[in-house]
Amino acid sequence: MADKRETTSTAVRKAAGKTTDIAVVQDSLRPYAIADKLRTLRLRRNMGLAQLAEHTGFSSAMLSRLENGRLVPTLPTLTRIALVFGVGLDYFFSDPRKRHVVAVVRRNERILFPSDPKVSPAPWHFESLDFRVNERKLSGYLAHFHPCPEDKVAPHYHPGVELLYLMEGKLELKIGVETFQLSAGDSIYFDALQKHSYRSLVQTPCIAIVVTTGAPR
Repeated sequence: MADKRETTSTAVRKAAGKTTDIAVVQDSLRPYAIADKLRTLRLRRNMGLAQLAEHTGFSSAMLSRLENGRLVPTLPTLTRIALVFGVGLDYFFSDPRKRHVVAVVRRNERILFPSDPKVSPAPWHFESLDFRVNERKLSGYLAHFHPCPEDKVAPHYHPGVELLYLMEGKLELKIGVETFQLSAGDSIYFDALQKHSYRSLVQTPCIAIVVTTGAPR
């Protein structure tokens, strides 16, 4: 009887130890929000659990438990899922608390850059309003446009869309084959894949807030 009680007690201690180990692992992994990252990857692709199961070879039930935080993923499991979405393992182990989700850029921290360092004088200069942000979804600039001859203004294009709000001055903006003139308080939104160029029509300051999506300039 004593042997049986001892065996039962040992089993209970082992089970308790195992539970404690799992709790420690879960607490250590909690800051990385792996379950949320797994779900976000899948939803960004508009993929259902059944589809992901087909791609990974894991069952839908197992994937559901991973996304709900009821199962601690192993490295091979994460690796297989990462391959489906084209991300590295580091994606899962970056601490979201250390990302700059809120970033303040002080006026005296901004640097004025020419639109094209090879062109003098540059048609415009810009300051990044969000350079402290990692993995930003858009890019904001304070743009200073200068008067210059039309033949000195080279059109450019970039992925995404652009929104420009003119704060001061008068601006000529060519988009494709169309020409627009903006006065202070006017704004314009356009597909930035179309070739476009800017030119100040006044000698006084011509300043705008420019917001773009897609690749940064």
